[in-house]
Amino acid sequence: MAVRERFDSELHNVEEQLILLSTMAVTALTKSIESLMNHDIKAANEVIEDDQKINALEEDLNDHVILTIARQSPVATDLRRLIVSIKVATDMERVGDYAVNIAKETIRIGDAELLPHIQQIKQMHDLSTAMLLQVIEAFVEEDVVKAKEVAELDDQVDHLYGEVITKLMKASVEHPENLSQITQLAFISRYMERSADHATNIAEQLFYLVRGQHFDLNK
Repeated sequence: MAVRERFDSELHNVEEQLILLSTMAVTALTKSIESLMNHDIKAANEVIEDDQKINALEEDLNDHVILTIARQSPVATDLRRLIVSIKVATDMERVGDYAVNIAKETIRIGDAELLPHIQQIKQMHDLSTAMLLQVIEAFVEEDVVKAKEVAELDDQVDHLYGEVITKLMKASVEHPENLSQITQLAFISRYMERSADHATNIAEQLFYLVRGQHFDLNK
């Protein structure tokens, strides 16, 4: 196999690992919210247990990239692609961590009746996961237009987050007996908002990969 063909094969393997890692992280995020909505403690525990697989895959990807750089000594766009892959993997691993945090809050809430604010949190989840899925697609295709669309959706998530927190603060005053769940829902809202931020981070990394410059897409 020629040197370039071997290197392209390595790049393809890294891309496949990244897609798998991203899929697992987004799946975990969805499963955590579904476990919350359905009071499914078993599913919440599964999210926590499965996080080890996400962490292990991120470590494998990082090791693969480091070995590829050591063996192939890539330059320019090839080197950026490998370095960016590590950063994207880190962002996705953090999404998996947020799924775990949501699962833990789900266990704390238990079978208590959920406050109506959960519907807006579900909307945040729907937007955040759509952003994450689209940005990975954009990354694979190196499509900066799709990436910019993802960053623009972040404003909607931020708006929902602001609304949820405002309503939860009001509820804490009006219904102090629900303070425990209100606090847990506030944390969950934050984890969702941060997940969307990671999608924007990945979009910015794609701009750097394609154009060789850093862009702040939150402006």
